[in-house]
Amino acid sequence: MKLSICQMVSTEDIAANLAEIDRLAQVASTEDADLAVFPEFAMIGVTALTPEVLAKAQPLDGSFVSGLAATAKRTGVTIVAGILEEIPGEQRAYNSLVVLTPADGLAAVYRKTHLYDAFGFKESDNICAGPLDGPVTIDVAGVRVGMLTCYDLRFPEASRQHADAGVDVLVYPAAWVPGPRKEDHWQTLARARAIENTFYVAAVSQGPTLGTGGSLIVDPMGLILGEVGERSGVATTAIKPERIAEVRATNPSLANRRFTVAAAPGV
Repeated sequence: MKLSICQMVSTEDIAANLAEIDRLAQVASTEDADLAVFPEFAMIGVTALTPEVLAKAQPLDGSFVSGLAATAKRTGVTIVAGILEEIPGEQRAYNSLVVLTPADGLAAVYRKTHLYDAFGFKESDNICAGPLDGPVTIDVAGVRVGMLTCYDLRFPEASRQHADAGVDVLVYPAAWVPGPRKEDHWQTLARARAIENTFYVAAVSQGPTLGTGGSLIVDPMGLILGEVGERSGVATTAIKPERIAEVRATNPSLANRRFTVAAAPGV
């Protein structure tokens, strides 16, 4: 399976963001990608979750997700992208990832588990945490893909649950907020999640200045296979299950564990 990380800088113009996603998905298609991963809040650029921004939240059958479905169908590429999802009867919204396949349209939804109440932010004032129902996965071209969002990267238990679910590549769409040591944290944590779980990690941030940029694809041994620096763009690499098997034969850390991560109760 070939995976593209698609770094962009979302704006307040939802239609313009959809057009940029379409453009980058076309690039991924020309590179024979099966899967294109876009950042958290690809739908709308978020510097602060103001009432005006929250008012632009959309349902899963709204125009933005419908536009993503059309792009997936036209390009033949499965798309993962972040949206601000409307919750009927609730002033807050979900910070969600949606998966659109060329054949079926909307195929999966992940709602962010760990809210960014850190570094001076309090995401939980405006975003509802998703249910603790376990990993959300989808198979793309024979490869099992899991997904988490941004701040989830700092919680190794969440990624370990994906390893236990048989995931081959874990994607982390993000709007990784710039700040002291934040770029170092981003790359270090992405590599750590790949190394400790011996699977691939694709971490895709909003570009500067909305995010740090530095989107990257890491292999199960911690090698960086593809990277997008400070500009919008696409990097593509092959995800090879046989590479995972090779690394796990050398480094059987998952098999050598003496305890597992218990599944959290649903809420």
